[in-house]
Amino acid sequence: MRRVQTRPPSFPEVDRDALLSIEPGKRWQVLCGDFGHWRLGVYSPPESSAEQCEELEKHDCPELFLLLSGKVSLVLAEKAGTRVLALEPNKPVLVTSPHSGFCPEGAHTGAALVIERDSFDTEYRAAKEW
Repeated sequence: MRRVQTRPPSFPEVDRDALLSIEPGKRWQVLCGDFGHWRLGVYSPPESSAEQCEELEKHDCPELFLLLSGKVSLVLAEKAGTRVLALEPNKPVLVTSPHSGFCPEGAHTGAALVIERDSFDTEYRAAKEW
């Protein structure tokens, strides 16, 4: 198990009222935020199956996922074990469980918008430890 603290400023400075760039092929890219409140990023995992999600993360606050393109599925740890939740267009999900994700059609073939706090703690453990 490992723990990571994220503290402000936890997002890059950007030009306001301008288009932001998303770099393809990155697992996690923080795009922007509001100091002391929230940050926004794009999640596009390289894993292509739930079995490849060997480590899950749990924040001390919820985070919102919204499918942007392709296919992205989340692996969620629950009392009964893990389950897979396929994200759907225009159906956001508020995640509080330990989680990870994968793109079932291949590495980085899907992307999800993620909104989370600007300051939080994260615990990482092997999927089987949750």
